[in-house]
Amino acid sequence: MCENRRVVVTGIGAVTPVGNTAKDAWRNLCSGKNGIAPITLFDTEKFKAKLAAQVKDFDPRVYFEVNDLLRTDRYAQFAVAAAQQAVEESGIAGTIEPERFCVYFGTGIGGIGTFETEHTKLLEKGPRRVSSLFVPMMISNMAAGLIAMRHQCYGSAMPAVTACASGSNAIGEAMRMIRHGYADAVISGGAEAAICPSAVAGFSNMQALSTSQDPDAASLPFDQRRAGFVIGEGAVALVLEEYAHAKSRGAKIYGEICGYGATCDAYHITAPHPQARGGTQAMLDAMREAGYVPSDTVYINAHGTGTPMNDIVETLAIKNALGEENAKKAYISSTKSMTGHMLGAAGAIEAMACLLALQEGIIPPTINLQQQDEACDLNCVPNTAVKANITLALSNSLGFGGHNACLAFRKV
Repeated sequence: MCENRRVVVTGIGAVTPVGNTAKDAWRNLCSGKNGIAPITLFDTEKFKAKLAAQVKDFDPRVYFEVNDLLRTDRYAQFAVAAAQQAVEESGIAGTIEPERFCVYFGTGIGGIGTFETEHTKLLEKGPRRVSSLFVPMMISNMAAGLIAMRHQCYGSAMPAVTACASGSNAIGEAMRMIRHGYADAVISGGAEAAICPSAVAGFSNMQALSTSQDPDAASLPFDQRRAGFVIGEGAVALVLEEYAHAKSRGAKIYGEICGYGATCDAYHITAPHPQARGGTQAMLDAMREAGYVPSDTVYINAHGTGTPMNDIVETLAIKNALGEENAKKAYISSTKSMTGHMLGAAGAIEAMACLLALQEGIIPPTINLQQQDEACDLNCVPNTAVKANITLALSNSLGFGGHNACLAFRKV
């Protein structure tokens, strides 16, 4: 198919460390609320990293019957909840042929909590005690499958599993499904629930996590003091819809997804390419599709993990893509300073931030940015949200394995 249809967002749902609806999460991002606190999901006495950005006050019984809840990993619970919010807000139910309704939903790890629980049973009690639901609860496609079942999406239902870029890749590939005529609407986004002993130990031992015990001195994108990311969890879902279909039914439109770039550094399993080769190209590809011009007022929701190498390399990618002068004019912030790094869900919440920044003319801040690194010398919107009438928003996601994704958004 060779169609080139416009793709818009008509619904957003969110279960995050800073709020369990899109409205609450956005309000708290703009006010600079820090979602990071001591881990309560397990005992951290023997762990170097003791902070995380956990989802708070989430009641899965709002979204699941008890029997279904017992069959569903925490990451999929978040995904189903966010998707239900997004679908209900969009009002798309009953307006689209089920065969033209798809799901593309990302996760970096999937049901790692279930894996831990069942592996412990195997070691302590033997193989007969491992749940018959172990595999379907654990696998990374199950969030997409459950969402499709709930909303009668008979088109393709697939995950994107590209580490920290999973949410962005899911949204970008969903956009292409609609753009090129394979679907009329897609429920897309990302989910993660990896605040568990094995994941925290693994990330800690590779020296990726901050070991600070001060929530306001832990996730520090672009700051000289940064020393690792803070692990987060949650899910954000978007309903993507073909523009004419959305207009014909009078849907609320948050904005248009008008560009997508996806590349691989093909360089190292965890480190980004030192010349930002892949990240630069992903941005250039998204900007070209979006019709970028130097007169655009640009907001970039940076990957901005707060790891020493990532923030420097991403700064270089932004300069490479926009040019030094225009890079200095752009508004750049890392909402990971508040949400921590939500891994496979990160690209999805950051896409939400871009859409709402465009719609409301507010740039969420990079909080706790007190000593900005000279090597990260862009306008990183420190500590307080600013008002700006931006015309183009970009969201960067850079994942382990060298996966890079950039999404571009405009107003409609």
